Amino acid sequence: MKTKTNFFFFFLVLFSLLLFSYYTVWVIVLPFVDSDHLLHRYFLPREYSVILPGIAAVVLLLCIGQTFTVVVVWKNRKPKKVD
Repeated sequence: MKTKTNFFFFFLVLFSLLLFSYYTVWVIVLPFVDSDHLLHRYFLPREYSVILPGIAAVVLLLCIGQTFTVVVVWKNRKPKKVD
């Protein structure tokens, strides 16, 4: 069981590292490369570098808000009276 957990966290860290590297190259390096260079074929247009993290932030905030609302409603729930 422990090796499955270690493998999962290793994969999660590797995925995060690859995503961070891709985004860093896309946002920081790519503006300094000529627009007809081969490297531009592997990246979306620059407008998406702001739109996609914005959408991800909104989805994250919605999930946090929904979780908070469910917890508050669950804690304030009154037990049913038994007659």
